[in-house]
Amino acid sequence: MKNMRILIDTNVIMDFIVKRGSFSDDAETIFNLCMEKREQVCIGAHTITNLFYILRNYLTIEERRDVLLRLCRMFTVVGIDMDKLESALQNTDFKDFEDCLQVECGKDFEADFIITRNKKDFTGSVIPILEPGELIERWQ
Repeated sequence: MKNMRILIDTNVIMDFIVKRGSFSDDAETIFNLCMEKREQVCIGAHTITNLFYILRNYLTIEERRDVLLRLCRMFTVVGIDMDKLESALQNTDFKDFEDCLQVECGKDFEADFIITRNKKDFTGSVIPILEPGELIERWQ
């Protein structure tokens, strides 16, 4: 595996946790590869709050707490502070505030790539964007 730092977007984590259709295979491969280099993988703190809410349709509250606690222990969690909020709010290149916060967290982590299934949502990103399959090709 090449030495690179990545931020994993919420949709890839969702694919892994709830095994969403054809996306779950790549998400599982990503998680397995990430386990080898945990210190080089991050998630944004807001990803945890978003997942806690979204997963209510799939998991009980106890299951959500357990899954998300394990996720927090698995990877570096990059916090959201006033600087990140202000920068994201002032960034007019993004329509989706959450995606802009992902970029801010990725910048703080000095990520080489953001991994997402929604590349089009990150057209204004200063960090290169890869889909899960593209990351797998680079890492193998």
